[in-house]
Amino acid sequence: MKRTIRKAAVLGSGVMGSRIACHFAGIGLQVLLLDIVPKEAEGSSDKVARNKLVNDALQSAVKSNPSPLYHKEALRRIETGNFDDDLHRISDCDWVIEVVVERLDIKRSLFDKVEQHRRKGTLITSNTSGIPIHLMTEGRSDDFRKHFCGTHFFNPPRYLRLLEIIPTPETDPSVVDFFMHYGDLFLGKTTVLCKDTPAFIANRIGVYGMMAIFRLVERMGLGIDEVDALTGPIIGRPKSATFRTADVVGIDTMVKVARGVYDNCPDDEARESFTIPAWLDKMVAQNWLGDKTGQGFFKKTRGAGGEKEIFTLDLSTLEYGPRKKPKFGTVEAAKPIEDLKERLKALCTGMDKAGDFYRHFHYGLFSYISHRIPEITDEPFRVDDAMMAGFGWEIGAFESWDVLGVAKTVESMKKAGYSVSPWVEAMLAAGHKAFYKVEGGKRLCYSPATGGYVGTAAPGQESAFIVMRNFEGSTVWKNAAARAYHLGDDVLGLEWYTKMGSIGGEVLEGIQHTISLAEEKYRGVVIANEGPNFSAGANVAMIFMLSIEQEWDEMEMAIRMFQNTMTRARYSSVPVVVAPHGLSLGGACELSLHADKVCPAAETYIGLVEVGIGVIPGGGGTKEFVLRAADEMHDDEPETITLKNRFLSIATAKVATSAQEAFGLGILRKGLDEVVYNQGRRIAEARKSVIELQEAGYVTPVRRKDIKVLGKSALGALYAGIHGMVLAGYATEHDSTVARKLAYVMCGGDLSEPTLVSEQYLLDLEREAFLSLCGEKKTLERIQSVLKSGKPVRN
Repeated sequence: MKRTIRKAAVLGSGVMGSRIACHFAGIGLQVLLLDIVPKEAEGSSDKVARNKLVNDALQSAVKSNPSPLYHKEALRRIETGNFDDDLHRISDCDWVIEVVVERLDIKRSLFDKVEQHRRKGTLITSNTSGIPIHLMTEGRSDDFRKHFCGTHFFNPPRYLRLLEIIPTPETDPSVVDFFMHYGDLFLGKTTVLCKDTPAFIANRIGVYGMMAIFRLVERMGLGIDEVDALTGPIIGRPKSATFRTADVVGIDTMVKVARGVYDNCPDDEARESFTIPAWLDKMVAQNWLGDKTGQGFFKKTRGAGGEKEIFTLDLSTLEYGPRKKPKFGTVEAAKPIEDLKERLKALCTGMDKAGDFYRHFHYGLFSYISHRIPEITDEPFRVDDAMMAGFGWEIGAFESWDVLGVAKTVESMKKAGYSVSPWVEAMLAAGHKAFYKVEGGKRLCYSPATGGYVGTAAPGQESAFIVMRNFEGSTVWKNAAARAYHLGDDVLGLEWYTKMGSIGGEVLEGIQHTISLAEEKYRGVVIANEGPNFSAGANVAMIFMLSIEQEWDEMEMAIRMFQNTMTRARYSSVPVVVAPHGLSLGGACELSLHADKVCPAAETYIGLVEVGIGVIPGGGGTKEFVLRAADEMHDDEPETITLKNRFLSIATAKVATSAQEAFGLGILRKGLDEVVYNQGRRIAEARKSVIELQEAGYVTPVRRKDIKVLGKSALGALYAGIHGMVLAGYATEHDSTVARKLAYVMCGGDLSEPTLVSEQYLLDLEREAFLSLCGEKKTLERIQSVLKSGKPVRN
């Protein structure tokens, strides 16, 4: 049957329930959020009192940072109520998800009540993180059991992309297929099919990894700061690494999962790894549970001067002391290596303590994951998908094994006393050298069940996921920073792989050359990449160098090239579609502003932030905001209102916290640009858009010469506002200088009356203002500060 989810009921408004409700509302669903009646209101008829618990929980979620909502307007889609008065309202819901406390008796009791009101055929799921799914269906009707499964979201559900789908033997296969597809396409998740085993996939592997590290800490005499330095971004893991992650998740939660695995997995060959060390037991007994209790492996204190300090726990004494900044020769040598795979190779061949740690760390992990097939899943790629989407790993465990060489590592593991599951050796004996391979742009993974390779995408969905690097064999052009591929269907794809995705001369060359190639013999161009972020903007280091050396002619040439490249994207004879994700700042935002269409991931943080280094957007961004402001002016409102709003967006370096929010800032265009909830689908959607635009009879846009600028009539008002900000202490004199330059450009100069001007006129003003600001001492100081921090430009 064809299923459509229009309305969902979320039963339980705790940390997870309230945030799941927000995520559902964010993608457009009507949501009913229910919870218990507070004890003090049980005998009351006051609806406000009876719904206080659920309403307080929802408001707490909405106020949390980062926001669980893509846009505040989504909150209107959430209705609240309580189990006693409102459970009957689930009868008009298409999906009911239970998110109450992790106790089987409470869940069963709630399901008893749900059965009285649930409409036949309605999907019913549990968000449990570890209770066996099949135990919840005991005593339930046939229809309930047929439509029931586990849907395990990770916290925070908007940001962590994993959704584990756990069916029971009685779950209708069509229900499983529906959730695998719906979670992917509409919820934007990496949906991973799991077997109904303790802790499912991600928590089983993740908690094993933590417990194994605890053993290595004791064995190798390592401290907490040392381990977190070794297990964070340097190996493609989150900044929270190991011990900080435990504090965030909750040490009691981690211990609970570990004990659950120990108690319920008697045949796990690494079962003893899940025994709780004495020092960890003592921490739990003393209520040192991490962030939730104010101290765990780390403790925040205040120094004599009132400044915040973070102390680290010494595991041998259980006393806190100042944080240390450990240094290892192997790590220092590997830091300059940008490519994660090459960096992993270097780390695992180190000859110091860090090298020993990395070898044992990986050997233990590889041994464990090999033995979990087919216990927790039949396909190795599902383990990698779960860990990357749920724990934020940049590279999966089996993929890491491929990088280090499967056969070579197996031999080393055996010498070091680590066992390997027989299916891995059978794979090698059959002549298969790696778990993954790419054929025809599609990624395949070895399947022990078939003895061959299978696709990693769901049947029929292979073309919905495009990964640029999988098309390396179809490279049509490249330079040191960028590469253009033939993505199939006569569409070119351009990606670059600079640090933080910065846009310099070689990237601009890549954009121009790829468009030229497409104009010769292809349908169009998709611009995207596979980095952690799309781009943090223009190459700030180059701007700093040219400014310091006062190479103004070269600077002018560089700015002109940037402007020309953006103009090339706008006025090419083929469609150019940009598919950004993550940080898309400054020059990356300007590129999106000039594209024929933008297909951003929902988690795209986009904005013009150049004032953060003391300049204005100089790659056409200022011009484009003036053009759009002119097009948005209406006879029934003052002309300066629209321009002022656009001016403030640039002057305050506003960054959209989601793609949806970018529509409100005027960066994305309603009815044209298209948000893609699953980041992995955005490149395929962009390719599809190129084809649609081309087949609809795409023609080169006409260069604009009719842009209305307001001149002195608006310039005076903006100058007055800027002066007021300085007087009130909200802006510095340098801020004022930058803002006045921006206002001058956006008003078209000091023209005596409103005038129609061309794009080139505005680009020339923009370029002149940018150049003049680069000579300001304060601008150079800001640029230098940004370069030292290594962080993206922000206001």
